[in-house]
Amino acid sequence: MSAMPLPPTPSVAVEAAPLSEAARIIDTFIAPSKTFTDLRRNASWWAPFLMIAMVSLLFIYVVDQKVGFRKVVDNLIQLQPKQAERIDNMPADQRQKVMQQQATITKIISYAFPIIGLAVYAVFAGVLLGTLRFVAGADLKYKTLFALIVYTRLPQVLSPLLAILSLLAGVSGDGFNLQNPVATNPGYFIGPDGSAVLRALLTPLDVLSFWSLILTAIGITCISKVKRGAAFAVVFGWFAVVVLARVALAALTS
Repeated sequence: MSAMPLPPTPSVAVEAAPLSEAARIIDTFIAPSKTFTDLRRNASWWAPFLMIAMVSLLFIYVVDQKVGFRKVVDNLIQLQPKQAERIDNMPADQRQKVMQQQATITKIISYAFPIIGLAVYAVFAGVLLGTLRFVAGADLKYKTLFALIVYTRLPQVLSPLLAILSLLAGVSGDGFNLQNPVATNPGYFIGPDGSAVLRALLTPLDVLSFWSLILTAIGITCISKVKRGAAFAVVFGWFAVVVLARVALAALTS
């Protein structure tokens, strides 16, 4: 007598195990889809933000000790010919006062950069949310998209870390550019005598920035039903707008 066939076993959807904060940070670099998918479960963003903030503050401290903000400001002004000419034409005492004021303001803004960055992330998330809803009819929450933006900034901590290592190794601060401290983009190689417009065009073409942009587009597809092509078009479309705005500003001020 043959055995009776067993009834088919119902398929059970197996949910991925929740990730810890440390795992989400690590997976952002090696398996980003895991991190971004987990954001649908928990849109916490404090862990990557603390990491970004600590690296930023350490970077500014090292710059303060090894370069000094008076030199930082002098280097930045040399990249803006009109401003440099205006300051050079001032009387010596007035020039000294202006330079000191700018050094103080730059130092304060630099140490406050983590908070300023958080505000920038918030605006960027809002712009992306509005664009994705208008262009692709995306159904996603602002807090999840905001958390995604914070996580996708993690690759950019490599820039200040590399700058810290170079400064501690004894690299001269004579040509140090606080806004572009390491050679991760072609704009880094355009000095004060080069074209400010070309520098503004080439500086955003940064390896680490592209990494973050690609992660952002991938992440959008993980936290919503937006197709990958649409996500890349929106992210890189806004990137192009920002680059053009930078170039236009450089053309007007150089």
